Amino acid sequence: MPARRGSRMFPDGTGPSPDPAGSHFERRIRSFQPRRSRVTTGQGEALRRLWPMWGLDIDGQRVLDLDEMFGGLPVVLEIGFGMGEATARMAAADPGTGILAVDVHTPGQGNLLALAERAGLTNVRVANGDAIILLREMVKPDALDGVRVYFPDPWPKKRHHKRRLIQPEFLTLAASRMKPGAVLHCATDWEPYAEQMLDVLTAHPDFENTVPEGGYAPRPAFRPLTRFESQGIDKGHVVHDLLFRRV
Repeated sequence: MPARRGSRMFPDGTGPSPDPAGSHFERRIRSFQPRRSRVTTGQGEALRRLWPMWGLDIDGQRVLDLDEMFGGLPVVLEIGFGMGEATARMAAADPGTGILAVDVHTPGQGNLLALAERAGLTNVRVANGDAIILLREMVKPDALDGVRVYFPDPWPKKRHHKRRLIQPEFLTLAASRMKPGAVLHCATDWEPYAEQMLDVLTAHPDFENTVPEGGYAPRPAFRPLTRFESQGIDKGHVVHDLLFRRV
């Protein structure tokens, strides 16, 4: 059964917390909705065994040492990884890059940990909570070698557009934590959101389009075709990739 809202699914503290930042930070408008839905036996076992080694709660109470966490590897932040299949594939294809993968979906967290263990991956860490708090409070300036935001919630209703993640304020924060030359890579199959992403990224002084003539980029080979993406393509959705470099 799903855990009650606010309850701890892992009473012994070995798994992700339902509200890691607690009341330490402002209750601002969120770009995500926590989804503590049904966890399978395998996902729960993976969380209990592997979370103490490879997981972290975004509590905003400490600054991460990414060099220590990833053994000196360059680190890319992935915001929102779903069930983790694409993340695990990217980590396996590029063991020389560390992936700090953030999500609030407990089954996906367990699934990614299980996939990483099964494939013998050592370059994946799973973070639970709000990516804004992670960036603002827990990541040092100029620490990240890239940021990936694949298929964020489009919040399609106009009154919800303020909840979309890719906004000027987020870009300013992300840029401050990225090394010069690091790439922010976004992908979406929601056309109006793609247009907004392109507009705000093009206008932002801290980023430049990696496509010389401007516009969207072809899907790079390192980004796998996900199950979610395939379902969208089958429905006639057009997927847009945007790759902008931190200047």
